Amino acid sequence: MNDRPSPTTFPAPPAAGSRRARAEIDLDAVRANVRTLRACAPRAELMAVVKADGYGHGAVPCARAAREAGASWLGTATPQEALALRAAGDAGRLMSWLWTPGGPWQEAIEADIDVSASALWALEEIVAAARRSGRTARVQLKADTGLGRGGCQPADWPGLVAAARAAEAEGAVKVTGIWSHFACADEPGHPANAAQLDAFREALTVAERAGLDPEVRHHANSPATLTLPESHFDLVRPGVSVYGLSPSPEVGVAAELGLRPAMTLSASLALVKDVPAGHGVSYGHTYRTAGPTTLGLVPLGYADGVPRHASGTAPVLAAGKWRTVAGRVAMDQFVVDLGGDAASAGDDVVLFGPGDHGEPTAEDWARAAGTISYEIVTRIGARVSRIHTNERANTGG
Repeated sequence: MNDRPSPTTFPAPPAAGSRRARAEIDLDAVRANVRTLRACAPRAELMAVVKADGYGHGAVPCARAAREAGASWLGTATPQEALALRAAGDAGRLMSWLWTPGGPWQEAIEADIDVSASALWALEEIVAAARRSGRTARVQLKADTGLGRGGCQPADWPGLVAAARAAEAEGAVKVTGIWSHFACADEPGHPANAAQLDAFREALTVAERAGLDPEVRHHANSPATLTLPESHFDLVRPGVSVYGLSPSPEVGVAAELGLRPAMTLSASLALVKDVPAGHGVSYGHTYRTAGPTTLGLVPLGYADGVPRHASGTAPVLAAGKWRTVAGRVAMDQFVVDLGGDAASAGDDVVLFGPGDHGEPTAEDWARAAGTISYEIVTRIGARVSRIHTNERANTGG
């Protein structure tokens, strides 16, 4: 079934040498998005979050592009992600926040990575690692202002702050930042946003009274960067918006904000065949052809990150038109009903992209799968080749 009119221009054919499936990432889009986000928070520094392999886009090339566009910080979840960036040659300010007991604290300290502490056990491990390395650890303290995940609860915050100040006086640590994270910033006007900002200001007051003087105070994620200027403080921390995706339908993207999706996911048809009416398609025969038609086999499946729960609902652009996944998504493949339109093995099928050529977007896939665009792009697996375009920054005027 055709859900959209035929595009006037079909996407360019895949580059020579590309394989069965590829995720093309436009690094110029990443650069432009970072510049747009910086303009949204002109008085704050910007940390480009490149966790989860740059939200599936490739952490190292996206980190370089973000740096070129003016990101003074990079952020990762795990220390391993941060250490990999250092190994790849990144020498700028870098923070990692998702730690567990026994983590590679000393390696991070020696790599000049800002580490995060939400509890006394973490601070104690940081101090011990700093003493072993003979270096001062760069530490950022995280306050739980209402999200209820990581971060120190208000009742425990004075104790953590006092211990950090004592470690700072000893020379074991330097408290470089105080930070937190929103629960509902993707819902502009939600009362939790103002409540969290009040809690954050109280946490900052406690830290200041204890004698801490952090370099950066930060709370703003992507939606807060775009819609909540009072949350910008010294640093904003956009993640998904760096890659041109909307933090939520309420926040919007593209025309209003000028952000551009960086990833286009496509594949080459592995098989095209004619079948009769009533032909069952894929496991369980949840789809049967309404009449004689042509089926196209797309060599991507849930092992590649295509959500199985998008079976029978998700759109693709194939043979110049929108098609819907026919039947169930399997581990390595799914089928589209081409309705008798001309197609051949090797023809390009676009699952999602910026939408420039009439193709679906990651947001279209998110709606079809009942999820968010964050999950659609980050789940794309290692079997899908990443092809980065515009790797050199345009330094023209």
